[in-house]
Amino acid sequence: MITDLRIDNPQRPKWKKRLYLPAYSIKESAYYAGTYSQTVSYWHHHFTSRLAPAIPKKIKGESLSYYELIEVAFVATMRKENISLQRIRNAREYARQTFKVEYPFAELRWQTEGTHLLLELRESGESDLGKLIVADKHGQEAWKPVMAERFKQFEYENGIALIWHVRGTQNPITINPRISFGAPTINGIPTWVIKGRAEAGETPKEIEEDFNIGVDDIALALQFEGIKLPELAS
Repeated sequence: MITDLRIDNPQRPKWKKRLYLPAYSIKESAYYAGTYSQTVSYWHHHFTSRLAPAIPKKIKGESLSYYELIEVAFVATMRKENISLQRIRNAREYARQTFKVEYPFAELRWQTEGTHLLLELRESGESDLGKLIVADKHGQEAWKPVMAERFKQFEYENGIALIWHVRGTQNPITINPRISFGAPTINGIPTWVIKGRAEAGETPKEIEEDFNIGVDDIALALQFEGIKLPELAS
């Protein structure tokens, strides 16, 4: 049975509200998305006479929600293609109005219909956004590999990106707002918990016995948390 997860549905699951609660610091969000804290901050807060913030009501320095985190992942990908934040904001606003959703980059429709939107924008003068689209020899339009790979990191449910394989599909670390309040986990165990155990002096064997996860997964969790223990290097 498909459950409508949108905020205006009174039957939505209780965890739904976690999608909107501030849960990820700017530094964490930048790390997960593979970008710079300055990019995240500028995306949400920086504005000039020509450039409005992506989310005008966002309080400066406030942590990001799950939805905002997902959008930052796509912003990071577009920035790697040298698309300006202004162009990205224009695309987001156009998608927001077209799809009639609050966070368009977190919607499945962005994956399935986004190329068409960017083509429309490109025709209206947003030429830089064309860097995200390629055409095959038959003239069919598709996302460039860098964008396609980002889409592959997400599992969509009811049209929303609800599971993020934050380091790619071959890596077991995921972010899921229904598990551990959206903290990065490996086999359901928050990576920060494994980090804490290691920093407390516990051996990989002790951690393995406590959580019933393999040493390889422990090493991946610690690597994700920025820790590499000598005994895990082999």
